[in-house]
Amino acid sequence: MDFGRLITAMVTPFNANGEINWDETSRLIDYLIEEQKTDSIVVAGTTGESPTLSDDEKLKLFQFVVEHAAGRSKVIAGTGSNNTAHSVELTQKAEQCGVDGILLVAPYYNKPNQEGMFLHFKAIAESTKLPIMLYNVPGRTGVSISAATTLRLAQIPNIVATKECVSLDQITQIAAGAPEGFITYSGDDSSALPALSVGAYGIVSVASHIAGKQMKDMIEAYVQGNVQEAAKLHQKLFPLFKGLFECPNPLPNPSAVKFALIERGYQVGGVRLPLISPSESEAAYIRKVLEDL
Repeated sequence: MDFGRLITAMVTPFNANGEINWDETSRLIDYLIEEQKTDSIVVAGTTGESPTLSDDEKLKLFQFVVEHAAGRSKVIAGTGSNNTAHSVELTQKAEQCGVDGILLVAPYYNKPNQEGMFLHFKAIAESTKLPIMLYNVPGRTGVSISAATTLRLAQIPNIVATKECVSLDQITQIAAGAPEGFITYSGDDSSALPALSVGAYGIVSVASHIAGKQMKDMIEAYVQGNVQEAAKLHQKLFPLFKGLFECPNPLPNPSAVKFALIERGYQVGGVRLPLISPSESEAAYIRKVLEDL
């Protein structure tokens, strides 16, 4: 399965009552595919506020996005958790919804060792025919899938990719040792271009909600050997990459990008507690980042 080089981790639009806004979800899907040129969409990932979505909401989202995307992009369902049996069940139900792939975050909070994580992912992979992307984000989960464990998991036929939010060193190790067909994505927008230079294939992005087309141009410039042009695009986009997370103090994703989308005319609503929307000063900072872009 080729998920493409630009994957957007889609926000989940909410209405004023905090419920999923299905009309705006349709608009957002069209916008991401047609205007921002995303190759694939992750549904119910971190940016989609997976911790505060119910299983019923996730399954309805999976089906809705599959039907509305209608083959224009791949749809990847976030079904990972720190409960292996629950992840197996949700993965199997996602497969029935017609998604193209699965995103599995490292099991958080209970802090398994490397063997426990290997067996966790192996059990989920064996429960489905769908291609799987691992998601390594120790800043959120409290555990890190080692490069050695990732390469071991890469031997399982339907574990085909990893999204890495660790370091360029780790991306380098995985890219160097991976079997043919296993690909590595950066999960950090600001590291997208550096990650390509050490063997990553693409980016699972938040900033692509706002600048997906420019990011696609940056990736294509690098792949075609126009490194200077890619660097110029990276430099232009860098304030956005940082601004959506630091504005100017660390702001949990997806608070900033949801506000940025609202500024661009997409009524995606606020975030569910315990996340909160940007303060007045943070909102002013995000507006300035968008104006400068």
